[in-house]
Amino acid sequence: MKQWIVGLLLWLPICAVAGGGNANLEAANNDLTDQASLQRGAQLFVNYCAGCHSTQYQRYERVATDLGIPLDLMRQNLIFNPNAKIGDLMTNSMSKQYAAASFGAPTPDLTMVARVRGTDWLYTYLHAFYADPSRPFGVNNSLFPSVGMPHVLEELQGVPRRIYETQMIDGSPTEVLMGIETDGSGSLNSQQYDTAVRDLVNFLDYSAEPMKLERQRLGLWVIGFISIFLVLTVLLKKEYWRDVH
Repeated sequence: MKQWIVGLLLWLPICAVAGGGNANLEAANNDLTDQASLQRGAQLFVNYCAGCHSTQYQRYERVATDLGIPLDLMRQNLIFNPNAKIGDLMTNSMSKQYAAASFGAPTPDLTMVARVRGTDWLYTYLHAFYADPSRPFGVNNSLFPSVGMPHVLEELQGVPRRIYETQMIDGSPTEVLMGIETDGSGSLNSQQYDTAVRDLVNFLDYSAEPMKLERQRLGLWVIGFISIFLVLTVLLKKEYWRDVH
């Protein structure tokens, strides 16, 4: 018993360190069961992201089917390439060479970004842009400093600026970052922008693992089956060993 307690005490600090890197991330709180949110997220993605980023492991038809979007509406509103077919992969026409020349590096595919970065990271990232005239696109990102990407949702959010407050620290006046505020020029208010970002993150979460909900549903059945099998196995063992004892 003492060994178990010692092991647990040694393990707790490791867990704390491992979880410490996400301390400043905002919770996305996205819901994969919210089909309307997923549909809005898909629309936001094709309108604001798909010009530079692909989701090359997704197909238009699969997205339409999973999200309950009629195929004719998918063709009319979510497929901008006139040569693309409903069964095609969701790629774009931007070449890696052009992307590298424009942004400093080829733009990444976003199919798996929610699994690589996590939904909380994506949600925080899309809230972390702020005006920075020294950067090529006039913006920087507090979560991803010096990112080579414009703030593509600026027309929705408005121009975000860092807000500082002068505080006395160790006897000296120091500028302390208090947060980010927008200038009010965006088409959405703060709450609406939060919802839009959550919808977009929700779609990227779906894109990273379209079978996630089905996997979780099947997982419950599998756990239930294993639990019943375990009980039957224990009862069978007792029956076998009854004659031995």
